[in-house]
Amino acid sequence: MRDAIEDTYRILKEEDVRDIGGIMHSFSGDVNYMKKFLDLGMHISISGVVTFKKATEVHEVAKAVPIERLLVETDAPYLAPVPFRGKRNEPAYVRYVAEKIAELRGQTFEQIALQTTENANKLFGLDDK
Repeated sequence: MRDAIEDTYRILKEEDVRDIGGIMHSFSGDVNYMKKFLDLGMHISISGVVTFKKATEVHEVAKAVPIERLLVETDAPYLAPVPFRGKRNEPAYVRYVAEKIAELRGQTFEQIALQTTENANKLFGLDDK
């Protein structure tokens, strides 16, 4: 999606996905696109890119996304977070993503971990079990 964000937005809007929702996987757009996708009922998932020093747009998205629409991911085996950048990514590294988001938002790791777990459970229908 990195090189096709406008096309992705246009297609999702044309298909009117508001009632379906979904996830913007490893979101790398800016805050304006984040708002557009949120208006379509999408969740914003942030990967290890958020730990990269120069990923300022992703940093701004991490701070701006409503907490109830935030998800975290690793995108393993790609995009390993700092301090593993350039190496094979692992699912266990999701903690580094959540820690960086917590730092950027002025929240605790526990708050981010709890809320994003709740968000994922709700989105995937796992909270009904």
